[in-house]
Amino acid sequence: MRVLVTGGTGYLGRSIVRALAARGHEPVVFARTATRAGLPGTAVDADVRDRAALAAAARGCDALCHSAALVSVWRANPREFDDINVGGLEHALDAAREAGLTRVVYTSSFLARPPAGMHAPLRTNDYQRTKIAANAVARRAQEAGAPLVILYPGVIYGPGVMSEGNLIGRMLSDHCSGRLPGLIGADRVWSYAWIEDVAAAHVAALEHAAPAAHYELGGENAPQMRPFEIARREIGTRLPRRLPLWLARVIGTAEEIRARLTGRAPLLTRGTAEIFACDWPMEHQAARRDLGFRVTPLEDGITRVLAEISGRPTGRNRPT
Repeated sequence: MRVLVTGGTGYLGRSIVRALAARGHEPVVFARTATRAGLPGTAVDADVRDRAALAAAARGCDALCHSAALVSVWRANPREFDDINVGGLEHALDAAREAGLTRVVYTSSFLARPPAGMHAPLRTNDYQRTKIAANAVARRAQEAGAPLVILYPGVIYGPGVMSEGNLIGRMLSDHCSGRLPGLIGADRVWSYAWIEDVAAAHVAALEHAAPAAHYELGGENAPQMRPFEIARREIGTRLPRRLPLWLARVIGTAEEIRARLTGRAPLLTRGTAEIFACDWPMEHQAARRDLGFRVTPLEDGITRVLAEISGRPTGRNRPT
């Protein structure tokens, strides 16, 4: 298949593009810097906010994978989240319909769903707010007959760039270099989804899943502190301190005020603190059944990330 991948240069998008190529498909990488990314397939330098460019890129394709998103805790102009996360999906759905595509996969987020023990999603920041809005757009499109599969990855992690899209990798890197102040909600449960497992599930959804399906791509459910316990064992780092929620809220308030005054991104927001204070377990049984989704054990994944951060073999990566 010739597959248009929006956000193809992002942390997850790169892995999806490589997984598609490895399966013999022809990816069309759609991103603002696609031609500089060195990825397999055809590169299209464009923005999902450009509806005409997206429609043009979809022509001649067999399928579309929409992974483009603004993944950030803050922007000086909150409208950017609406234009990219909601408007970008609307443009992708329009492009797929106009091109007659019968296979479309949309990457949502665990944050578009309620945390454990709650019946409604949180709306703590603009990223979460717009992913919830985009999820509603996607579900309405399914109800209207769009051949759309929605995927809800857990907390995606793995080697590679330590960006906001690779939160665990970035936190571990900061911890190892002494830049992580501590953990908010250290005992709260997250679902850790290995990047290559999530990318493979996207390819399988394009190849096999029935339209109007949706799947949770949860990995191993474990407390936030667990990756750092593995790091302590493998490379000898101390466990991060535990930050109380009240203190995180105070810091978040101060950082938001600083951001408004300076235009520079805050180190922490109140919304982020509230997210960290919740449990976010996820399932993967349906994805395993229909998509062959596999779950890399957290211990294996974290040791691989630590090996990249530290530059030396750790744990099961050590030569025997």
